[in-house]
Amino acid sequence: MSPEQFRAATEQVAANMRRVIDGKDHAIQTALIALLAEGHLLVEDVPGVGKTVLARALAASIHAEVRRIQFTPDLLPGDVTGVSVFNPVSRTFDFTRGAVFANVVIADEINRSSPKTQSALLEAMEERQVSVDGHSHALPSPFLVMATQNPLEMDGTYALPEAQLDRFMMRMSMGYPDADAEQLMLRQRDTANPLAELRPVIDLDGVARLIAFVRHVHISPVVERYAVALAQATRAHGSLRLGASPRATLQLVRAAKARAALQGRAFVIPDDIASLVRPVFAHRLIPAHRHASAHGTDPVLDALHEIVQRVAVPASA
Repeated sequence: MSPEQFRAATEQVAANMRRVIDGKDHAIQTALIALLAEGHLLVEDVPGVGKTVLARALAASIHAEVRRIQFTPDLLPGDVTGVSVFNPVSRTFDFTRGAVFANVVIADEINRSSPKTQSALLEAMEERQVSVDGHSHALPSPFLVMATQNPLEMDGTYALPEAQLDRFMMRMSMGYPDADAEQLMLRQRDTANPLAELRPVIDLDGVARLIAFVRHVHISPVVERYAVALAQATRAHGSLRLGASPRATLQLVRAAKARAALQGRAFVIPDDIASLVRPVFAHRLIPAHRHASAHGTDPVLDALHEIVQRVAVPASA
C-alpha cells in the first residue's frame, strides 16, 4: 500500500463520518489515529455535544463487530468481561462472553460505574484478552475501546483511576459546535437520523492493512529522541507530581506514525510528535498542586505548553 492509497482509504472513512459529525474534523482525525495506532480513546465532555455519536459513526463506518456498553452504577465486571456458567449436561463450566468481545467497544459514560467495574477493562485494553477463573480468552483484532465520560463535577460520576487513564492512548473533548454547524445539525436532523443511514465503507481486512501500514511508518532516531525528551521533561517539571509513563512515550510515537500516514507521509516529522503531546500526555499527568494556575488555566496544560516550547526541536528528521 502506498501513502496515497492509505490516505484515499482513510479519507473515505472520514468523509463517511462527516455525514453525521458537523464541523469536528479534529475529532474525526483523533478517532482515526486511535484506531490505526491500535490505541484507545477517551472522549470527555458535557452531555449532548456528540461524544457517543462520534464513537457510533466510526463504528458504523467499519464492517466489524460493535458492542455498546452503557456504564451504570449497577453494572458488574462480569457484564463486561464475561462469566463462567455451569452446564448441567456436561457438568463443566462454559465461558459466556461479555460485551467487551467486539472489534469496537463503545464504553458509554464510563465514569458512571463503580471503580471495580471500570477496572474490568484494564487487562482487555492492555493485553487484548480477559482472564476469568484462571483461563485467558483472546479478544478479536482489531480491538478499540472508545469511552465517553462526563466531567467529574457532575452528579453520579466516579473518577477514573490513574492506571485506567494510562490505558487510553488519547483523551479529547468535543466542544460545542460553531453557529453554522449547529444550524446545519438542526436542518439535517429535524426529521431523520443520519446515523441510521451510515453504511460501512471498509471491512476488517482493509482496516488490518491500514494498521500494518502505520506500523511500518518510519521514525528516525532523532525524532524518537525528541519524543523521549518531551516525556522526560514532564517527569522533571516542578509543577507536576506525576509525569508521563514509558507507555505514554510509546503511544505518543505510535499516534505520531498514524498522524503522519493520515497526512500522506511514510515518515514522522517533529510536528507530528509536538501536536500530539497534549492529547496523549495530559490525562496521564498529575499536578503538584490541584488548583488553577495564575492565568486561571489548567496547570497540566500550562506545563505541557512550557515543555513543548522549551524542548529543542530536531533540526532534521
